[in-house]
Amino acid sequence: MTRKKGKPSVAADIIRGLKNATAFLDGHAGRARVHVPDTVDVKAIRRKLGMTQTQFSAAFGFDVQALREWEQGRRRPERTARAYLRVIAREPETVHRALVA
Repeated sequence: MTRKKGKPSVAADIIRGLKNATAFLDGHAGRARVHVPDTVDVKAIRRKLGMTQTQFSAAFGFDVQALREWEQGRRRPERTARAYLRVIAREPETVHRALVA
């Protein structure tokens, strides 16, 4: 089987795909690096939105007890929760619209 000049091989496509997947898993999206904060002030985000703990939990799908523990410093949100909280802090209406069934 011959390959057209200038067209990458299937192997080259697979290798490029694996490199892209590895970069994504390492926190790279294209050339931009994804930043997940080490800490998040959950209470400040919630207060900025003018919500109670119960309202915030219901609006964004958090367990209210976990939210309380984050706010009181007894637990720290996992990495994915910190990323989600950052998005909520920046675009709360968009997140809420996306979640409403």
